[in-house]
Amino acid sequence: MQDERTARNAASIKTFLVKPGQQVILGKDFDPAYCAPTVQKDQSESLLQEGVELLREYQARLAAQNTYGLLVIIQALDAAGKDGTISHVMSGVNPQGVNVASFKTPSPEELEHDFMWRCAKVLPARGDITIFNRSYYEEVLVVRVHPDFLAGQHLPASATKGDMWKRRFRDINNWERYLVDNGFKIVKLFLNMSKEEQRRRFLDRLEEPDKNWKFSVADAAEREHWDEYQLAFSEMLSHTSTTYAPWYVIPADHKWYARVAAASVIVDALAKIDPQFPVITAEAKQGLDEARAALEAEAPKPHRARAKPAAAPAGESCETAGEPAAPEAAAETDSPGEAPEAGAPVDQRADRFLASRIVKPGEIELSGKRYRYDVVIEGGKIRKRKKKASKAFKGEDGHTPLSVAEEIPWGPAGLIVGTGLDGGLPITAEVFEESSRRGLPVVALPLQEALELLASVPRDEAFAVLHVGC
Repeated sequence: MQDERTARNAASIKTFLVKPGQQVILGKDFDPAYCAPTVQKDQSESLLQEGVELLREYQARLAAQNTYGLLVIIQALDAAGKDGTISHVMSGVNPQGVNVASFKTPSPEELEHDFMWRCAKVLPARGDITIFNRSYYEEVLVVRVHPDFLAGQHLPASATKGDMWKRRFRDINNWERYLVDNGFKIVKLFLNMSKEEQRRRFLDRLEEPDKNWKFSVADAAEREHWDEYQLAFSEMLSHTSTTYAPWYVIPADHKWYARVAAASVIVDALAKIDPQFPVITAEAKQGLDEARAALEAEAPKPHRARAKPAAAPAGESCETAGEPAAPEAAAETDSPGEAPEAGAPVDQRADRFLASRIVKPGEIELSGKRYRYDVVIEGGKIRKRKKKASKAFKGEDGHTPLSVAEEIPWGPAGLIVGTGLDGGLPITAEVFEESSRRGLPVVALPLQEALELLASVPRDEAFAVLHVGC
């Protein structure tokens, strides 16, 4: 199934790829309103979820292998959906293995270094995914549209002579090649939005009070440079889409489609890495087995305390109809030295510790009583199921219907413990029949004793069903 999904991803993203060496004219080559004919809006949620699930699976393997890292670069104009893409696509991954770095106007400290410096500081570690919300590509986009920004970078005169943009393209390509050669896969996404769609989104931000904070007057002013930005983006895509770090132009006029497409590209990159969980060697497995044995040996020794009546759950009480609860005296027959030995077979425990408690069909009669809870204890965990009355378990003949016996989560081995001595529901014929077929004794114990019994039996052997009253 995973191979099928990754194959579909690989096929679906070809439309977005900027082929290495391609001379891009953004407005002509890529339609910002494009949607694949096979993808409908009502499918987008399930498709995105499929991508998120794949991403989660690959991320776990990437972290476990701890050999490769993934850098995702997202570039776009304002309101194209960078933040939304990040939050939706990365919604299901482990946050411990994902970092997001946003690059705004350079600080004075950042301007004292080369233009790659602030990005180099936050590159992903091996096993991690890092997302750049904008990146060092701003230096061939915003700075190119506003060359006066170069004055604040304290560059030597030689750095600005000739075609400095081609030199920066070359430096970016070399740096990305260096990262890829060292095991860091790079995914580059350009969210391609139309000018009209940006206008509508800016108006939405102005009209909705909870979105006002997203709008800046400077954002609207940048629209005056729309054509210059389109040229800068076209040049960037043409010169920096390489075989080892290609660009993908994601149609962004429809947010739902942009998110599905972005997830597909990221998943495809991880599929090409194909990280694997480390294989445990025979020596390492032996060490794990020894550690397991040591931990199991530390289990508390069985403790036999005088039985106490089981307490009703807080806020609840048992309803009786004319008959008092069964006497506690029957639960106080413990004698010293009867506790089972910790490793003894289950049938020995039953014989030595519970011989006097084994219940046979017809021995428990508690007619006329009503109980609120049916408690099932399985593997040391308690689950509580509310029941209105014991008669709800009975058929016209007074026996538990076979369907109820079948619903008991029978264990593969161990003991079935059914209370009756402390006022529990009757253990009826079908339960006895099934327990006999499985070779499991049915034992009547008060709740406290039953819990102690469970604590003394290994989980892979023990099994108990307790019908508990007050």
